[in-house]
Amino acid sequence: MTGHPPEHSEPAADPPQGAASADELRGRLARVRDEVAKAVVGQDAAVSSVIIALLVRGHVLLEGVPGVAKTLLVRSISASLGLDTARVQFTPDLMPGDVTGSLVYDSTTGDFTFREGPVFTNLLLADEINRTPPKTQASLLEAMEERQVSVDGAARALPDPFLVAATQNPVEYEGTYPLPEAQLDRFLLKVELALPERDQEIEVIRRHAEGFNPSDLAAAGVSPVADLADVLAARKSVSTVQIAPEVIGYIVDIARATRSAPSFQLGVSPRGATALMNSAKAWAWLSGKDYVTPDDVKALALPALRHRVALTPEASMDGAGADDVLQGILTSTTVPR
Repeated sequence: MTGHPPEHSEPAADPPQGAASADELRGRLARVRDEVAKAVVGQDAAVSSVIIALLVRGHVLLEGVPGVAKTLLVRSISASLGLDTARVQFTPDLMPGDVTGSLVYDSTTGDFTFREGPVFTNLLLADEINRTPPKTQASLLEAMEERQVSVDGAARALPDPFLVAATQNPVEYEGTYPLPEAQLDRFLLKVELALPERDQEIEVIRRHAEGFNPSDLAAAGVSPVADLADVLAARKSVSTVQIAPEVIGYIVDIARATRSAPSFQLGVSPRGATALMNSAKAWAWLSGKDYVTPDDVKALALPALRHRVALTPEASMDGAGADDVLQGILTSTTVPR
């Protein structure tokens, strides 16, 4: 039965004396949403996605038109978690060394020393990542996958946790370089930030009318409600979440269906199926469960898979969207009982 813990699952071990329990950790991470809400109206799904990515060592691609608070959202999450953060504005003339760091000649010693780039942080905001050439985009691949950068043959480890939150504009294509499939596949989730509803937009304007300054999060009341230790402890707790063989099979069936869908010329790889499983485990844990249900899989299917598929030209011309096709696959795939 998939609505209950898998057979033979071990009960969660009690936390060491003095350590926070799973419920306490969940409570602290839930308060992150409240802190972010002091600066950002709505966008709860995006906040949850960044938290999920932190819990399973993933990265997030945030897509939305200018002005929907993508940058502010990432800065607010970082402030509420007390994590180190850095921002890189990706431009056509940005070089790989501007992101990863480079060797700098020290005239006093006559030696070259390594100067760390902005990638040496906990949360890297890669703003408008599709505005820089492929060579610079690729400089992030090793960092995202291996959690290190290599300069002059030497590998240098990045901090833990390390998360890339990249943003891109979905409607402006002039002067942009679309991310290649290999790099898109490195993002755990792709979140589409929609324009706010009318009442939400009224709240945004009201806050600005009362003097809200997006550059001053402290003045908005955003403060740390969790810390690095909480993130690492929560990550360990998420790893104990159980998933039944039937639910694993359900995930595989969804992935395989994307490969045979007539509207897709590129389906989901095994890495994508693994990303969906890990995301569903984190979502189940955040929801207070120690096992994954098919509903958890459905909840994360679109953000975990939409950037890992490619429509055929015919489907694009017919106005089909990746989410529409994926939703059809979810509807037609047999759900385990």
